[in-house]
Amino acid sequence: MSSPAEQAQIAQSVRNGWLLSTPALIVLAFASLGPLIIVIVYSFLAPGKYGNVEWAFSLSGWRGIIYTKDIFSDEYVLADAHLAIFWRSIKLSFLTTLTTFAVGFPTAWFIATRAPKARAMWLFLITIPFWTNLLIRTYAINEVIRNEGLMNTVLLKLGLITQPIVIIYTDIAVFIGMTYVYLPLMVLPLFAAIDRFDMKLLEAGYDLYASRWQVLRRVILPIVKPGIIAGSILVFVPSLGAYVTPRVLGGGKQMMIGNLIDLQFGQGRNWPLGAALSMTLLMIVTIALLIYVRYANKETGGHG
Repeated sequence: MSSPAEQAQIAQSVRNGWLLSTPALIVLAFASLGPLIIVIVYSFLAPGKYGNVEWAFSLSGWRGIIYTKDIFSDEYVLADAHLAIFWRSIKLSFLTTLTTFAVGFPTAWFIATRAPKARAMWLFLITIPFWTNLLIRTYAINEVIRNEGLMNTVLLKLGLITQPIVIIYTDIAVFIGMTYVYLPLMVLPLFAAIDRFDMKLLEAGYDLYASRWQVLRRVILPIVKPGIIAGSILVFVPSLGAYVTPRVLGGGKQMMIGNLIDLQFGQGRNWPLGAALSMTLLMIVTIALLIYVRYANKETGGHG
């Protein structure tokens, strides 16, 4: 046990650390909590006639997420467009996560099983897209899949199709764009998990007459599960709030939650509804992160 003098010295050191970090904590509080508080307050106010808000308590913003006024009868009806956008956002984000995992897992396994020098080169190639702006990468995909783009041009030249395949401005175009953009965010956590994997466990599984599928399901996947969860969160969260990719590849027709929020703060001039939608998106993301933390804690506790 430490002496009272040593305990007092440790306590004083902790207090000094907090005092030194106080200015940074204050700046972080104003920079992160300040805008969040403003959005929360705006979500409970009435919309102004020409944008902004009226300082009167109202639940119209939150009600507008699910219900909207009928222009003929002034009755509240289900906001089918909002619900469709929410469903599209969740569906495309989930499909993007599954697809990036299906492509990213064998890619990460391939990189992790290379020699150290080759591994560094492959990781370098994976991280190259991060050097380019997201908008430029999205326009690059647009040049590939548009009606007169690279894909249709090659297929027409080869005689495999007689007319261009219409992909642009559809859900498929948004899905392809998000899969391309967020694939590295799945590969890197998976690589980190697989890189720590003990390959002797594979030999042990085969020695016990396990098939390749059994080794994958009962040995590899449970051990690399933290990497799978981390990669899934890193892909699902930004996909859910994506704005640039749906805007460019969806052409303003296939909107997602981020585009709907922008519409309310811009042309819609309904700031309380935009704030309520922002808070709803934040709550969905928070739930996803809580699920991740729960599973991560289980993994830590199970192997502790």
